[in-house]
Amino acid sequence: MSPLRLLSPALLALALCATPASAQTFSDGQRGEIETIVKNYLIAHPEVLEEAMNELSKRQAADEAAKHEASITENSKAIFDSPRNVTLGNKNGDVTFVEFFDYNCGYCKRAMSDMLDLMKSDPKLKVVLKEFPVLSEGSVEAAKVAVAVRMQDPGGAKYLDFHQKLLGGRGPADKARALAAARDAGLDVARVEKDMASPEAKATIEENFKLAEAMGMNGTPSYVIGKQIVVGAIGVEGLKEKIGIARCGKATC
Repeated sequence: MSPLRLLSPALLALALCATPASAQTFSDGQRGEIETIVKNYLIAHPEVLEEAMNELSKRQAADEAAKHEASITENSKAIFDSPRNVTLGNKNGDVTFVEFFDYNCGYCKRAMSDMLDLMKSDPKLKVVLKEFPVLSEGSVEAAKVAVAVRMQDPGGAKYLDFHQKLLGGRGPADKARALAAARDAGLDVARVEKDMASPEAKATIEENFKLAEAMGMNGTPSYVIGKQIVVGAIGVEGLKEKIGIARCGKATC
Protein backbone atom coordinates (compact mmCIF):
# COMPACT_ATOMS: atom_id res chain seq x y z
CA MET A 1 0.00 0.00 0.00
CA SER A 2 1.43 3.41 -0.98
CA PRO A 3 2.30 6.03 1.67
CA LEU A 4 -0.26 8.32 0.04
CA ARG A 5 -3.02 5.76 0.55
CA LEU A 6 -2.10 5.55 4.24
CA LEU A 7 -1.59 9.25 4.76
CA SER A 8 -4.59 10.69 2.99
CA PRO A 9 -7.30 8.86 4.97
CA ALA A 10 -5.61 10.06 8.14
CA LEU A 11 -5.64 13.61 6.83
CA LEU A 12 -9.28 13.16 5.87
CA ALA A 13 -10.15 12.05 9.36
CA LEU A 14 -8.19 14.94 10.82
CA ALA A 15 -9.80 17.47 8.54
CA LEU A 16 -13.35 16.20 9.13
CA CYS A 17 -13.16 15.41 12.83
CA ALA A 18 -10.91 18.17 14.19
CA THR A 19 -12.31 20.32 16.98
CA PRO A 20 -12.30 24.12 16.59
CA ALA A 21 -9.36 24.32 19.00
CA SER A 22 -7.19 21.91 17.03
CA ALA A 23 -8.22 23.51 13.75
CA GLN A 24 -6.65 26.78 14.88
CA THR A 25 -3.19 25.17 14.68
CA PHE A 26 -3.40 25.23 10.86
CA SER A 27 -2.99 28.35 8.79
CA ASP A 28 -5.44 29.14 6.03
CA GLY A 29 -2.86 28.02 3.51
CA GLN A 30 -2.27 24.71 5.32
CA ARG A 31 -5.97 24.04 5.57
CA GLY A 32 -6.35 24.67 1.87
CA GLU A 33 -3.54 22.24 1.09
CA ILE A 34 -5.13 19.56 3.30
CA GLU A 35 -8.51 20.02 1.64
CA THR A 36 -6.93 19.77 -1.79
CA ILE A 37 -5.07 16.57 -0.86
CA VAL A 38 -8.25 15.02 0.56
CA LYS A 39 -10.34 16.03 -2.46
CA ASN A 40 -7.81 14.74 -4.97
CA TYR A 41 -7.38 11.49 -3.06
CA LEU A 42 -11.10 10.82 -2.90
CA ILE A 43 -11.50 11.54 -6.59
CA ALA A 44 -8.67 9.12 -7.36
CA HIS A 45 -9.84 6.50 -4.82
CA PRO A 46 -13.65 6.78 -4.38
CA GLU A 47 -13.74 3.18 -3.12
CA VAL A 48 -12.41 4.52 0.21
CA LEU A 49 -15.84 6.05 0.91
CA GLU A 50 -17.54 2.73 0.21
CA GLU A 51 -15.08 0.95 2.51
CA ALA A 52 -15.76 3.49 5.25
CA MET A 53 -19.54 3.17 4.89
CA ASN A 54 -19.32 -0.62 4.94
CA GLU A 55 -17.27 -0.50 8.12
CA LEU A 56 -19.73 1.95 9.68
CA SER A 57 -22.63 -0.36 8.78
CA LYS A 58 -20.84 -3.34 10.34
CA ARG A 59 -20.21 -1.44 13.57
CA GLN A 60 -23.79 -0.17 13.75
CA ALA A 61 -25.13 -3.69 13.15
CA ALA A 62 -22.86 -5.06 15.88
CA ASP A 63 -23.99 -2.35 18.30
CA GLU A 64 -27.65 -3.05 17.47
CA ALA A 65 -27.18 -6.80 17.94
CA ALA A 66 -25.54 -6.20 21.33
CA LYS A 67 -28.46 -4.00 22.43
CA HIS A 68 -30.94 -6.63 21.28
CA GLU A 69 -29.13 -9.38 23.14
CA ALA A 70 -29.03 -7.32 26.34
CA SER A 71 -32.74 -6.50 26.05
CA ILE A 72 -33.66 -10.14 25.49
CA THR A 73 -31.54 -11.27 28.42
CA GLU A 74 -33.14 -8.67 30.70
CA ASN A 75 -36.67 -9.69 29.68
CA SER A 76 -36.11 -13.38 28.92
CA LYS A 77 -38.59 -14.81 31.42
CA ALA A 78 -41.48 -12.67 30.17
CA ILE A 79 -40.52 -13.28 26.53
CA PHE A 80 -40.07 -17.04 26.58
CA ASP A 81 -41.76 -18.36 29.71
CA SER A 82 -44.63 -16.06 30.59
CA PRO A 83 -47.75 -17.98 31.72
CA ARG A 84 -49.62 -15.63 29.37
CA ASN A 85 -47.84 -17.00 26.29
CA VAL A 86 -49.62 -19.07 23.68
CA THR A 87 -47.19 -21.96 23.18
CA LEU A 88 -47.33 -24.20 20.11
CA GLY A 89 -45.03 -26.69 18.43
CA ASN A 90 -42.52 -28.55 20.58
CA LYS A 91 -43.03 -27.29 24.13
CA ASN A 92 -39.49 -28.52 24.95
CA GLY A 93 -37.90 -27.33 21.73
CA ASP A 94 -34.27 -26.28 21.52
CA VAL A 95 -35.11 -22.93 19.87
CA THR A 96 -38.01 -20.67 20.79
CA PHE A 97 -39.60 -18.66 18.00
CA VAL A 98 -41.62 -15.75 19.39
CA GLU A 99 -43.95 -13.73 17.14
CA PHE A 100 -45.66 -10.44 18.04
CA PHE A 101 -48.63 -9.92 15.70
CA ASP A 102 -51.76 -7.89 14.99
CA TYR A 103 -54.88 -9.50 13.55
CA ASN A 104 -55.29 -6.57 11.14
CA CYS A 105 -51.71 -6.68 9.87
CA GLY A 106 -51.53 -7.70 6.21
CA TYR A 107 -47.91 -8.79 6.57
CA CYS A 108 -48.90 -10.95 9.55
CA LYS A 109 -51.49 -12.69 7.41
CA ARG A 110 -48.79 -13.66 4.92
CA ALA A 111 -46.33 -14.50 7.69
CA MET A 112 -48.78 -16.97 9.24
CA SER A 113 -48.01 -19.47 6.48
CA ASP A 114 -44.30 -19.05 7.29
CA MET A 115 -44.95 -19.97 10.92
CA LEU A 116 -47.05 -22.99 9.93
CA ASP A 117 -44.36 -24.16 7.50
CA LEU A 118 -41.72 -23.86 10.21
CA MET A 119 -43.82 -25.85 12.68
CA LYS A 120 -44.25 -28.63 10.11
CA SER A 121 -40.64 -28.76 8.96
CA ASP A 122 -38.87 -28.24 12.30
CA PRO A 123 -39.98 -30.68 15.04
CA LYS A 124 -37.54 -29.11 17.51
CA LEU A 125 -39.06 -25.63 17.29
CA LYS A 126 -41.05 -24.08 20.12
CA VAL A 127 -43.44 -21.37 18.91
CA VAL A 128 -44.80 -18.57 21.11
CA LEU A 129 -47.48 -16.16 19.94
CA LYS A 130 -48.01 -12.74 21.53
CA GLU A 131 -50.92 -10.46 20.67
CA PHE A 132 -49.64 -6.97 19.84
CA PRO A 133 -52.66 -4.93 18.63
CA VAL A 134 -51.11 -1.71 17.33
CA LEU A 135 -53.21 -0.90 14.28
CA SER A 136 -56.76 -0.15 15.40
CA GLU A 137 -59.44 -0.48 18.06
CA GLY A 138 -60.66 -3.53 16.16
CA SER A 139 -57.21 -5.03 16.64
CA VAL A 140 -57.48 -4.49 20.39
CA GLU A 141 -60.91 -6.16 20.50
CA ALA A 142 -59.65 -9.12 18.46
CA ALA A 143 -56.62 -9.45 20.72
CA LYS A 144 -58.80 -9.53 23.83
CA VAL A 145 -60.87 -12.31 22.30
CA ALA A 146 -57.63 -14.16 21.49
CA VAL A 147 -56.47 -13.89 25.10
CA ALA A 148 -59.85 -15.24 26.25
CA VAL A 149 -59.43 -18.15 23.84
CA ARG A 150 -56.03 -18.89 25.34
CA MET A 151 -57.51 -18.80 28.83
CA GLN A 152 -60.11 -21.39 27.77
CA ASP A 153 -57.70 -23.50 25.74
CA PRO A 154 -54.28 -23.55 27.45
CA GLY A 155 -53.15 -26.48 25.31
CA GLY A 156 -53.27 -24.31 22.21
CA ALA A 157 -55.01 -26.66 19.73
CA LYS A 158 -58.24 -24.65 19.52
CA TYR A 159 -56.28 -21.40 19.76
CA LEU A 160 -54.33 -22.31 16.61
CA ASP A 161 -57.57 -23.12 14.78
CA PHE A 162 -59.07 -19.80 15.95
CA HIS A 163 -55.85 -17.98 15.02
CA GLN A 164 -55.88 -19.35 11.48
CA LYS A 165 -59.58 -18.60 10.96
CA LEU A 166 -59.28 -15.00 12.16
CA LEU A 167 -55.90 -14.05 10.74
CA GLY A 168 -56.55 -15.88 7.49
CA GLY A 169 -60.03 -14.45 6.98
CA ARG A 170 -61.08 -11.55 4.80
CA GLY A 171 -61.97 -8.11 6.02
CA PRO A 172 -60.90 -6.19 9.13
CA ALA A 173 -60.70 -8.08 12.40
CA ASP A 174 -62.83 -6.84 15.28
CA LYS A 175 -64.83 -8.25 18.18
CA ALA A 176 -67.62 -9.68 16.02
CA ARG A 177 -65.30 -11.45 13.60
CA ALA A 178 -63.10 -12.72 16.45
CA LEU A 179 -66.11 -14.16 18.30
CA ALA A 180 -67.30 -15.81 15.11
CA ALA A 181 -63.86 -17.40 14.67
CA ALA A 182 -63.95 -18.60 18.29
CA ARG A 183 -67.37 -20.14 17.72
CA ASP A 184 -66.20 -21.87 14.56
CA ALA A 185 -63.19 -23.25 16.46
CA GLY A 186 -65.51 -24.90 18.98
CA LEU A 187 -65.04 -22.58 21.95
CA ASP A 188 -67.59 -21.50 24.54
CA VAL A 189 -68.37 -18.02 23.21
CA ALA A 190 -70.23 -16.89 26.35
CA ARG A 191 -67.15 -17.68 28.40
CA VAL A 192 -64.94 -15.96 25.81
CA GLU A 193 -67.01 -12.76 26.11
CA LYS A 194 -66.72 -12.90 29.88
CA ASP A 195 -62.96 -13.59 29.88
CA MET A 196 -62.11 -10.94 27.30
CA ALA A 197 -63.30 -8.31 29.79
CA SER A 198 -61.21 -9.77 32.62
CA PRO A 199 -58.11 -8.20 34.24
CA GLU A 200 -56.10 -11.09 32.78
CA ALA A 201 -56.90 -10.03 29.21
CA LYS A 202 -55.86 -6.45 29.93
CA ALA A 203 -52.70 -7.56 31.75
CA THR A 204 -51.66 -9.84 28.89
CA ILE A 205 -51.85 -7.09 26.29
CA GLU A 206 -50.12 -4.61 28.58
CA GLU A 207 -47.31 -7.12 29.17
CA ASN A 208 -46.84 -7.60 25.44
CA PHE A 209 -46.75 -3.86 24.78
CA LYS A 210 -44.21 -3.36 27.55
CA LEU A 211 -41.97 -6.07 26.10
CA ALA A 212 -42.24 -4.68 22.59
CA GLU A 213 -41.30 -1.21 23.80
CA ALA A 214 -38.31 -2.56 25.75
CA MET A 215 -37.03 -4.28 22.61
CA GLY A 216 -37.66 -1.42 20.21
CA MET A 217 -40.39 -3.17 18.24
CA ASN A 218 -42.46 -0.67 16.33
CA GLY A 219 -44.35 -2.86 13.87
CA THR A 220 -45.80 -6.26 13.13
CA PRO A 221 -44.89 -8.95 12.66
CA SER A 222 -41.88 -8.78 14.97
CA TYR A 223 -39.92 -11.76 16.22
CA VAL A 224 -37.56 -12.86 18.94
CA ILE A 225 -35.51 -15.86 17.84
CA GLY A 226 -32.84 -16.90 20.28
CA LYS A 227 -30.88 -13.70 20.98
CA GLN A 228 -32.08 -11.96 17.82
CA ILE A 229 -34.84 -9.41 17.30
CA VAL A 230 -36.38 -9.20 13.84
CA VAL A 231 -38.87 -6.46 12.92
CA GLY A 232 -40.87 -7.11 9.78
CA ALA A 233 -41.81 -10.03 7.58
CA ILE A 234 -38.60 -11.54 6.19
CA GLY A 235 -40.05 -14.70 4.64
CA VAL A 236 -39.70 -18.32 5.63
CA GLU A 237 -36.12 -18.70 4.35
CA GLY A 238 -34.99 -15.64 6.31
CA LEU A 239 -36.65 -17.03 9.43
CA LYS A 240 -34.96 -20.40 8.90
CA GLU A 241 -31.60 -18.62 8.81
CA LYS A 242 -32.35 -16.87 12.09
CA ILE A 243 -33.40 -20.17 13.67
CA GLY A 244 -30.19 -21.79 12.44
CA ILE A 245 -28.12 -18.99 13.99
CA ALA A 246 -29.97 -19.44 17.29
CA ARG A 247 -29.54 -23.22 17.14
CA CYS A 248 -25.92 -23.63 16.07
CA GLY A 249 -24.41 -20.22 15.38
CA LYS A 250 -24.82 -20.32 11.59
CA ALA A 251 -27.62 -20.05 9.05
CA THR A 252 -27.55 -23.74 8.16
CA CYS A 253 -26.74 -26.30 10.85
